[in-house]
Amino acid sequence: MFRFQKQRKGRIEGVAKVTGKAKYSAEYDLPNLAHGVLVGSTIASGKLLSLDTEEAKQVPGVIDVLSYWNKPEVANLDDENKRKEAFAHHTFFHHNTIGYNGQPIALVVAETLEDATYASTLLKVEYAENALNVNFRSESNTFPLENTGKIRGDESSLNNSKYIVEREFRIAMEVHNPMEMHATIAYWKNESTLKLFDKSQGVNNVQDTIANLFDIPEENIHVNSEFVGGGFGSGLKIWFNTVVAAMAAKHLQRPVKVVLTRPQMFTMVGYRPESWQNIKIGLSENHKLMGINHQAKHSQSQSKSFGEGITGISRKVYAFEFVKTERVRVPLHLSVPTWMRGPGDSTGTFAIESALDELCYKADIDPVKLRLNNIAPQDMESGKPWSTHYLNECLERGAKQIDWDNRSTQPKQLKDGDWYTGYGMAVGFWNSSRKGSGASIEMNANGEIIVSTAMTDIGTGTGEAMVNMSHEFLGIPKEKISIKLGNSLHPKAPRQGGSWGLASLSGAVDAVCTALKKELAMYAWQASDKKTIESIVLNDNGFQLHSKPDTSITYSDLFKEHNLDNIYVEEYSRPGDEGKTYAFCSSAAHFYKVKVNALTGKVKMDRMVIVADGGKIVNPQAAANQIIGAGVGGIGMALTEKQDVDLNTGRLVGNDFAGYHVPVNADVPLIEVSFIDKPDYNRNPIGAKGLGEVGLIGSAPAITNAIYNAIGVRFTDLPVTPDKILAGLKNSMS
Repeated sequence: MFRFQKQRKGRIEGVAKVTGKAKYSAEYDLPNLAHGVLVGSTIASGKLLSLDTEEAKQVPGVIDVLSYWNKPEVANLDDENKRKEAFAHHTFFHHNTIGYNGQPIALVVAETLEDATYASTLLKVEYAENALNVNFRSESNTFPLENTGKIRGDESSLNNSKYIVEREFRIAMEVHNPMEMHATIAYWKNESTLKLFDKSQGVNNVQDTIANLFDIPEENIHVNSEFVGGGFGSGLKIWFNTVVAAMAAKHLQRPVKVVLTRPQMFTMVGYRPESWQNIKIGLSENHKLMGINHQAKHSQSQSKSFGEGITGISRKVYAFEFVKTERVRVPLHLSVPTWMRGPGDSTGTFAIESALDELCYKADIDPVKLRLNNIAPQDMESGKPWSTHYLNECLERGAKQIDWDNRSTQPKQLKDGDWYTGYGMAVGFWNSSRKGSGASIEMNANGEIIVSTAMTDIGTGTGEAMVNMSHEFLGIPKEKISIKLGNSLHPKAPRQGGSWGLASLSGAVDAVCTALKKELAMYAWQASDKKTIESIVLNDNGFQLHSKPDTSITYSDLFKEHNLDNIYVEEYSRPGDEGKTYAFCSSAAHFYKVKVNALTGKVKMDRMVIVADGGKIVNPQAAANQIIGAGVGGIGMALTEKQDVDLNTGRLVGNDFAGYHVPVNADVPLIEVSFIDKPDYNRNPIGAKGLGEVGLIGSAPAITNAIYNAIGVRFTDLPVTPDKILAGLKNSMS
C-alpha cells in the first residue's frame, strides 16, 4: 500500500508519479500472473452461434478461452431472474445476443500478453446476423418527444416575446479517452476472498458490485485504485474488464490481468452520446428572458436505457418565466453510453448559450448584461435560496480581464490579412452536491499523522487537498502529514466524480481531525467537552489549549505516559438538513478570443479566460489545473472531437488517436484561470463546492459565439472543423 509523504513543494503524489514509483492498476506484478485479451464481435446485431477455439488453443502459452460456452459460476449472473437486474455490460458471457459491433464475445488467456493477443486473432466465429440501426439522425425522427419535468409558467410568455430565436443544435458522439486504459488484475485468495487492482473512480462501488454479482460478502473483496490516470466519468461505472478478470481468475485459480486496448476504450467503457436539440427562446423589449422550450434527443444502446439529462440546465441558470422541456432517448445498436465530464449540462448549455448569444445580436444588447439581468435569484424549481452564488462576480471579473467592452459588437470587424478576430462568452453552471464520506487518522509519537480514505484521486488533487485541510483543521505542519487513498481497506467514501469529491471528503476530514483532538484531550486532561476540544492547538512537537502555554504537552511525553504505539481515529460525515433550506451550485464565466483563418478554415484559440465560483479553493494549483483541463475539453467538444460510426456495419471509424482528434498543446493558449474564492460553509466545513464540471460547461458555446463574432457565421453542429468554417463562409457570401 502506497503512502504519500508530503514534500516541501509540489503535489503530494507528484514525485511518485514522475519517478515511476506510482503503480497503476496494470503495473502490479503478481506470481503466476496470466494475461487476458478480450475479443469483440464483428457484427452489430444478431446471435452468436458458435465459437471455434481449437486453433487458438494450439498457440504455445494459451491457457484457455472464456466465452458464453466456457465460464465459471457467477451466482447472480447464472440466475436468469437476477441477471435481469444486472448492468448490461456485466452479462456478455451469459447470453449469446449481439447488441453492438465490438461487444466482447471471448477472453483469450495466456502466459504472456503477446501469446494471448496472437491467439485472439485465430478464433473462428459464426453469427446469425440481424438488421442493424446505428443512424441516430434518421432513427431519432421516429420517436415522439415526451415532457420531462413540470411545465413552469404560461407558454404565451414565450410566444409573445419581442425577440425570439429558434434553432436546432447537434453534437457528435464524444469518447472519454483518459491517458490510462481501463485495466484489472484479479486474484482469488480462496473461494470467497478476492483482491482486485482496478482502474476505477470508486473502490467501494467496485466492491459492492462484484460482491453482488458473485454473492460473496463485500468485506471479502479488497480493491486497490491508489493511482488512477484520469477518468472523466469513464471510471464511475464497473465495466466488463473488471467482471471478466474476476471470472477468469476464479476459473483458472490464478491471477489474471485484463487491459483494454485503446480501440476497445471506444466501445467498452461508455461515451457521451450523440445528441440533437431544438431551442426556442424569447426575450422581452426590456431584455427579460420570457421563456424557453427545450427539446432534446440522444442516442443510447439497445440493451440499457440511459438518461443524459440534457434539458435539465434550462431550469437552473436563468429566471425564465416559462419553461417547457421535452426529451427522447433513441436506442441504437451501439454500446452503453455513460456520464462524461459535465454530463447533460454541457450539451444543453451549448444550445442555450448559443441561442442567448443570437438573441443579444437581435436585440442589440451586451451578452454580459443580458446574463447579469437574468441570473436566477433562487433555485427556480424548489424556490430555495442559493446558499452562495457568485456568477455575477464571475461575469464582471471575466469581462474586465479580457477587455470585453473594447470588443467589436458586430461580426467581421477585426481583420488582419486572412485572419478574423472575435470574442465570445458563455456561462457554466452545476449543482453542488455532497455525499457521505469517511476518513481516518493514525498518529505516532513524533506527531506525524497518516490521513486515509477510500476515495480515489483521478488527477484532481485529492491527496494534496487532504493535506491542506488537515493542516488547516489541526495546525500540524504539512511535512508531517501523509496520505493514503484509493483503497477499500480505508474508510468508505463516494466515487470521485460529479464535482462532489472534495465537497464530500472535507466533512470527513473535519470530523476525524476533531476526533483526534478529542482523543488527545482525553489522554491529556480526561476532558471531552466541546469547549476544550475546540481550544486545542497542535504544532510540530505537541499541543496545548489556546493561549495557555502552561498546558503544553509533547506528543512523545503523552505517548510514553500512556504506553501508546499510535492513536487511531475514524469518522464519517454526511450532509445534514441544510438541503431542506438552501440550494447549492457552482458556476463559471467563460470569455474567449479566437482567430479564424478565412483561407484555411483554421480556428486558433488566442485567449481563454475562465472565472469560477467553487466556494473555498483548498488547493489553488490543483483547482486551476482542473479548470484548465476542462477548458481543453471544451476545445475538443467545439472544434475537434467526433466519433463516427459506419452506418453499414455499426463499426466505429477512427477509434484511435490517429482518427479521433483530441486537442494537443499547439491547440491551447495559456488559459487564464481565477476564482471568486468565497467559502460556502452551509455546504461543508471547509466551504468548498466543486469545480470539475463548470470549467467545461459553457466552454464550447463561448468558442462558437466567438467564431460568430469573428466571421458572422453561426455554427450549431459540433465539432466546428475547418471544412465547416469554409463552407459557412462560402454560404454567407452567396
